[in-house]
Amino acid sequence: MLLREANYWLDTVDMPVPDWERPLPARADVAVIGAGFTGLSAARVLAKRGVSVVVLDAESIGWGASSRNGGMVLTGLKVGAAELIQRYGRDLARRLFAASLAAIDTVERLVAEEQIACNFARTGHLEVAAKPAHYAGFQRSAEAIEREFGHPARLLPRADLAAEIASDRYFGGLVDAVSAGVNPARYLAGLARAAQRAGAQLFEQARVTTLERSGPAYRLTTARGPLEAAQVLIATSGYTGRAMQPLARPLTRRLVPIGSYIIATAPLAPDLAQALIPRGRMVFDSKNFLAYYRLTPDHRMLFGGRARFLPESPATVLQSAAILRRAMVQVFPHLASAEIAYAWGGTLDFAFDLMPHAGRQDGVWYSLGYAGHGVALATYLGTLLGDVIAGETRDNPFAELPFPGAPLGLYDGRPWFLPLAGAYYRFLDLIS
Repeated sequence: MLLREANYWLDTVDMPVPDWERPLPARADVAVIGAGFTGLSAARVLAKRGVSVVVLDAESIGWGASSRNGGMVLTGLKVGAAELIQRYGRDLARRLFAASLAAIDTVERLVAEEQIACNFARTGHLEVAAKPAHYAGFQRSAEAIEREFGHPARLLPRADLAAEIASDRYFGGLVDAVSAGVNPARYLAGLARAAQRAGAQLFEQARVTTLERSGPAYRLTTARGPLEAAQVLIATSGYTGRAMQPLARPLTRRLVPIGSYIIATAPLAPDLAQALIPRGRMVFDSKNFLAYYRLTPDHRMLFGGRARFLPESPATVLQSAAILRRAMVQVFPHLASAEIAYAWGGTLDFAFDLMPHAGRQDGVWYSLGYAGHGVALATYLGTLLGDVIAGETRDNPFAELPFPGAPLGLYDGRPWFLPLAGAYYRFLDLIS
């Protein structure tokens, strides 16, 4: 079944290579930890304003979730419209949803400004109902989004789904035409080059092991040497480990790393690919253990999901590839004989309230918890925090959200409960 365990997106791009001969500077105005969408977006903004910026990555540029995702640039948040209002009130909920729309505009603007060839396209997204009750929920959701946020979403009854997807597995759908698709690795490489052109210094293999106060500044111990910075931005998402002590410890206890896995077929015949998803939408289903899928520009079916909750490893990637292939064939029986050319995994960051959080704690800036909406929101919040760190006033509704930890404090950053959580969500999918 499996040709090789590798990330398809990375085979489509040449990542920029930092100058390995350049030593880590002793000081910088801002140290950014993490060379993904958040960190590179912030670094680009700061460097353009003349701020000295050093970006540190434990591995390589784009090694984490920024290059491993499905390339879906989606409207909205993980939490639905009605619950947003119930939790936070109308005013804040409307600002949060508006930020999700502005996030897609930010990606589009950056792609145009920096001339990044990354296949960005406003294809829209299609959410499909796995059960009849889920479609009834779509109706309520569409009404709430239109009424409360003034944002249109189009309901598709089951009889009309054939125009959007060649599968009889679903009970209706919801189309949002504003969402987009992108090649995330090419986009990330473009962001990295833009940050470098602006003057940001990028360092790979520079894992941060300690982060602590040093008078009015911060002292970082890294694998490439020590660094002192006036300000620090933590932009490590699902790879926010337990090593950056002591100042990162509170963030680690508020984030749960959850695995997500993807397979990609060999290129399909163009007419078959066109028939499967005629309008090229970004597609995902309504389950807790959801599947998401799309076509790539070279006519592959890219099919992902929470096949396992555990973060990626060679074992979980292989196990998940088999699970995802079975799920893909259930959705698209036409692909029963399709060759699987790639399989890979990545780690997402979920906060306990399923919301992104971006602000400042103990003097350290952070933007984390994207819960699968990171392509757009990480770009947006990285850009926003870059402006704020540089001294500009920006509206940041995500800074106003409580950032909860685990109930009773029963979590120290090691997600021992993921197998139990996986079983719980599978049970919910059975009974919903």
